This record gives sequence, C-alpha cells and structure tokens, in this order.
Amino acid sequence: MADADPEVRATKLLGHTKLWVMPSVLTGVLALLLSLLYMGGVVNPQRDLHDLPIGVVNSDTGKPPTGQRQNLGTQVAGAVTANSAGGKAGWRTLTRAQAQDQLDSGRIYGALVIPAGFTDSVTALTTTGATARPTITVLTNPGKGSLGSSLASQITMQAAHQASQSIGRQLTSAAGTRADSTTKLLLADPVNVVTQVGHPLGDHSGLGLSAFYYTLLLVLAGFLGGNVISNAVDTSLGYADNEIGPWHTRRPTVPINRTQTLLLKMAMTAGITVVTVTLVMVATIAILGMDATHIPLLWIFSYCAALAVGLGVQAINAAFGGIGQLVSMFVFIVLGLPSSGATVPLQAVPGFYRFLSHFEPMRQLSDGVRAVLYFNARGDAGLTRSWIMIAIGTALALLFGFAMTRYYDRKGHKRLTPQPT
Repeated sequence: MADADPEVRATKLLGHTKLWVMPSVLTGVLALLLSLLYMGGVVNPQRDLHDLPIGVVNSDTGKPPTGQRQNLGTQVAGAVTANSAGGKAGWRTLTRAQAQDQLDSGRIYGALVIPAGFTDSVTALTTTGATARPTITVLTNPGKGSLGSSLASQITMQAAHQASQSIGRQLTSAAGTRADSTTKLLLADPVNVVTQVGHPLGDHSGLGLSAFYYTLLLVLAGFLGGNVISNAVDTSLGYADNEIGPWHTRRPTVPINRTQTLLLKMAMTAGITVVTVTLVMVATIAILGMDATHIPLLWIFSYCAALAVGLGVQAINAAFGGIGQLVSMFVFIVLGLPSSGATVPLQAVPGFYRFLSHFEPMRQLSDGVRAVLYFNARGDAGLTRSWIMIAIGTALALLFGFAMTRYYDRKGHKRLTPQPT
C-alpha cells in the first residue's frame, strides 16, 4: 500500500510566485481605493466649501442716519449678502421667525441677527451718553454637526467683524477731531459680536455627532447581519463548510434553488433585524443615555433602515456570489461614509461625493436619524425624503435580487455540489 502524500511545509509554498500575485494585487487595490475614498472627502473642507446655507436677519427698525437713505442694519445686511466669502456662503435673507424655523428644521447651518435698535445704538456711540456697544448675534446650529456649525460660525463671525470695521470707519470720519483717543479706539471696532446656540441640543447628543454614529450602527447592523445570515444559511443548507477552530463539518446538501434560498435569507433578515435594532436602542439609549425623543418612531425608522440595508446585502450576495460581501461593503460603507454629509457638510466635499449623496444609502438614513433625534421628527428636516429613499431602496433590493436569482435558475446555474466523502 502506497504511503500517504507527505504534508507540504509553508516555507516551500512561500517561494511560489503565483501564490502571491492575487492577494497582493487585491489588497493593494483595496488599500489604495479605501485611502482615496475615505480621505478624499475630509482632507480640505475649506477648499471645497461652497454655498453653505446661512441665514441673515435684519430686525433693525431705526431711522437712517442723517444724510443716508438706509438704516445701518439694512446696510450691514446688504453688505453681508453681497459678499459670498469667496463662494463659501449661501446667504439667505430671512425674518427672525423664518430663521428660527430653518434652524429648527436643519435647513441652515447658522444665522447672523441684527437687532431692532441697531442703528440707534450705533449712532449713540458718537454722543457723550453712550453706555453700551451695539450687538450683532451669531446663531449656531449644532444639530447640523460640529464641523458644519463651526464652518458657518467662522464665516458669519468674519462677516460681522467686517461690518463692524466698516461702520467704525464711518463713525470715526463723522466724529472727526471731536473724538478723543478712547472714543476713537471704541469707534474703530464698535460692534460687539456674540455667539449663541440657535437650536440647542441635549448634553448627551455627542455635540451633534450622535446621529452619525447611530446611523453607522444601523448600517453596520444591516450589513454585518445580512452577511452573517447569508453565511449561516449556506452552512446549514450544506453549500458551505463550517469551520470553528480545529473542528470542520459539512452538512448534507439540501436541494433548493437560488430564488428560494434568497427568499429564506430575506425572511430571516426581516425577523432577526427586530432583535438587532432593539438591542442597538437598548445599548445607546437605555444604557448609555443618548438623548432621544419619539422613541417608537425611532424604533420603526431604525428597523426599516437596517432592514433595507440587510435586504440589499442579500440581493448583492445572491447576484455576485463570493465577491458579494466586498461589493456590498463598497456600496453601503466605503462610498457611504464620505458622502453621508453627517460629519463633513456636503457643501464642503468634492463634487464626486455630492453626486454620490443623491443615492448612497448612508446619506438617506443619516438625514432621517438626524431629523428624529435633533429636529423634532420634522418631515422637512429630511425625514420625509429618508422614508421615500428607504422605500425605493427596499424595492430595488427585492427586484434586483429576485430578478438575478430567477435568471440564474432559468439558465440552470444550480448551487448543488457533491457532498465530500
């Protein structure tokens, strides 16, 4: 009887060039793509920033100064809106009520507010009875994310200080030689610019980042859950080996076509997502104390969002087979993170990511989560659009997945494989 073939040592196989080629190429390409895609959207937001929506409110009711046709509030508002800060700002002229409404719905990143008595308080500086500097208020919106709110605040503060210096030159010229050195110093930059939170968040909101991380949890729950379910079903039906540590098993192959297999995986995804989403909310809200209102709505939205991702994963795996997990990783995570607008505003990312944001799942989900967590579940804060995109995504997953499996079944591409002896 012939001796069994001797086992091959790893040192011998390391010398085979062909063994190195495929994994080296794939890992190299993946590393390059991941680096370009992830970092491409965050390296220089100031360079890519354009048309960031910021409100301008002129509440000044004072009469125009002598010899001028407009009061100072109107002059300041006109100068601010005429200067787009190099294209970075998209100024919106609003009333105070409109500005608050758009802050509360997340449609603007901040606002500059000129108060009612602005002209009177400015002109009073040239008199001996002046007691206080006039004030312009910069409102922030942390619900739009810490970076977005910060960018808006920087632009608005700069515009306010430029307005103050312009007014100062007018006052200094009007005062002439009557002003002493102390008065001239005051008139050089007469307006006090203060910052206030225009739409406050709770202390447990991650400074406006909890919505992003919660959305990421939902995407990961759908993505990882979908892949775990897919692999578990294939193992249980005998289409894949089950190897845990040193133990290896292969179950008897169950005769089932691709369409029925996909139906089984999607049904299990719908059931198991109930558990995963519930545990996500228990961990984030009940245990960690994340600020959250509209709890029933948040659960329903979270379930539908994670389910849409899970069904998409099952459809992609059914269509692409072994590389399906890689394809779904790019669709839901690699391309989704930098185009979500959740950490870096879409107005501050390159055009490629703004294009992706129209259909990439993470942007659609993050807008809905942000609306529920920060903006009182308002439809115009992004929730309505999120529901529509979830419905479209779910329909596409079902249509694509079952269309591909039915095609494979009709062509006779069966998954049956002989069971090893």
